[in-house]
Amino acid sequence: MAKTIGIVTSGGDAPGMNAAIRAVTRVGHSMGFQVIGFERGWDGLLTNTFKKLIPRSVGGIIQLGGTMLHTLRCPAFEQAGGVETGAETLRLNNVDALVVIGGDGSFRGALELGKKTDALMVGIPATIDNDVYGSDETIGFDTAVNTAVGIIDKIRDTAISHERIFIVEVMGRKRGFLALEVGMCVGAEVILVPENPLELAEIVNIMDDNSKKGKRAGIIVAAEGFGDSSKLAQEMQRQTESEVRLSILGYAQRGGSPTARSRLLASLFAERAVELVCEGKGSMAVGLQKGAITSIELEKAAKNKKPLDLRLLKVAEMLSI
Repeated sequence: MAKTIGIVTSGGDAPGMNAAIRAVTRVGHSMGFQVIGFERGWDGLLTNTFKKLIPRSVGGIIQLGGTMLHTLRCPAFEQAGGVETGAETLRLNNVDALVVIGGDGSFRGALELGKKTDALMVGIPATIDNDVYGSDETIGFDTAVNTAVGIIDKIRDTAISHERIFIVEVMGRKRGFLALEVGMCVGAEVILVPENPLELAEIVNIMDDNSKKGKRAGIIVAAEGFGDSSKLAQEMQRQTESEVRLSILGYAQRGGSPTARSRLLASLFAERAVELVCEGKGSMAVGLQKGAITSIELEKAAKNKKPLDLRLLKVAEMLSI
């Protein structure tokens, strides 16, 4: 049976990562493991930088955004010798299992690392992009949605007061999960996602039709991966009679205290991750499927593309008339 569990938070931060660190540590200790946390993502494995984690050292962090272990992009890990150095660090510290908390990029790193070490690799999906295959929801997604919804609700007040169209850009990288859910929750007139590209003329026609119906203001929610929001705002200003403004929400969506939902998922995912370690099952990723905590092969989670439910765009369209 494995005796030491390592934890790494890699890639972009997501609200609830601290809750996951706390849960892995406490569940791990309750099962008889020692737990260490590598600092600053994969860089911690390259530099052998870590801290011992005990139940008391993770107290008071469940409500905090970000990650107490810190994270950064680490190109050196992907370069020649990087993965081998990481594997050697695990060997030197007698790490029997590594729990990787992050998105699909982090899972790909864990998959490669697993080829160079006997340590078990277990992934916990944590990203506001919600784009990890094999999990209906990721840690931090619910928090990011609520953050964006709260801000856009305030923007709509201004939009109505000035009878303006606001294009609000949300995060999500090249995927539209965040934009779609946020757009539905704020009653956006148009939702722009990379998976369903719309031409400028189509967007202008929708807003013109809304104007004829008596709508003098409107919200367009755009995923950052859809395209150049600034250019879209300029073009729409030229082609409509309404004033058009652009608001980019940015990194505020990645911070803040995690919602109850994000904390719960973090805790349940972590418990399942430690359970997998106890069972001696590596190269796995935990997730949520149809309301149940499940696990799939890490390779599937890392290499497959999670589909966006485009049917919801039709629902959003009906709700926005």
